[in-house]
Amino acid sequence: MPTSRITARFAKAKSQARAALISYLMVGDPDLETSYQAMCALRDNGADIIELGAPFTDPMADGVSIQRAGQRSLKSGTTLNHVFALAQRFREQDRDTPLILMGYANPVHSLGYEAFAKHAAEAGIDGTIIVDLPPEEDQPLRAAYAAHDLSVIRLATPTTSETRMKTVSDGASGFLYFVAVTGVTGAGSADPQAIKPNVDMARRVSGLPICVGFGVRNGEQAAAMASIADGVVVGSAFVDHAAKAADSGQYGTVPTGMGELAKELSGAIKAVNRG
Repeated sequence: MPTSRITARFAKAKSQARAALISYLMVGDPDLETSYQAMCALRDNGADIIELGAPFTDPMADGVSIQRAGQRSLKSGTTLNHVFALAQRFREQDRDTPLILMGYANPVHSLGYEAFAKHAAEAGIDGTIIVDLPPEEDQPLRAAYAAHDLSVIRLATPTTSETRMKTVSDGASGFLYFVAVTGVTGAGSADPQAIKPNVDMARRVSGLPICVGFGVRNGEQAAAMASIADGVVVGSAFVDHAAKAADSGQYGTVPTGMGELAKELSGAIKAVNRG
């Protein structure tokens, strides 16, 4: 079952005394076949969980790299159905790697919560991060997800108070995505020790694994975050490989580049002594 797949992956990382690596790619950037090959390369080089970005016309939480990735994906004709189809194709040969869909509420609402949850579960998606749907407004979505054991993965930030964290945690499952900086994706990296008390509080209040993201681009930064978190999320650094390929027309470099970065990040994370 989907949530169990996420739980099993964090249990595996914990048993190995390491944090998990969560990698992101924009589906359809630069095309769907390249996205599939990139997913396999990420998995084969140490990514524990893969986030699939669903392109959207108004990605308010994303920085320039992911905004442009979304524009390239939309230009190539990518739809939500393509995201489902890609997940299903990957799931046919990989039953273990959790897949998270990251996107915005408008396409989900347009499809309908029940239909969206059904399609996501059938495609082998384990949960979603709907960045612009706050806890106060996601009860209908949660109800639809419950029937399919899909995880509702929420966002928290360094400004999230303990009182607010209780609200963020209510109904959340899988893991909690802790945004390390106040800003958009691709922003400057935070000081891990400065946010450690917030991460500890989020873990205590939610009872979930805490994955830190935004601004992590290399092994050194990933290792630093792995010392305080249960997982490290990397997005824009992966997406930049697709941008370079789009400029050069050499799409075959995308899986290789993403795989090499995943290997660097995974190795750095595994080298962290978590005591």
